Amino acid sequence: MAVQSWQKSSFSGDTANCIYVSAVADVTVRIRESDDPDTVLTTSSGALGALLLGVKAGEFDHLTT
Repeated sequence: MAVQSWQKSSFSGDTANCIYVSAVADVTVRIRESDDPDTVLTTSSGALGALLLGVKAGEFDHLTT
């Protein structure tokens, strides 16, 4: 497997709880958490983009109350 370049979320700041993202060929996106770096979520860039648009639009707000 090729070496992955992980980018730390800018929202993580200097805290120990960090989210890292790695893009593979601009199609596949991998996400991991600093607490469990061996567990990696893999999705497409389109699906992640749709999720982020939904979060920004408040489509999931009812799940947090």
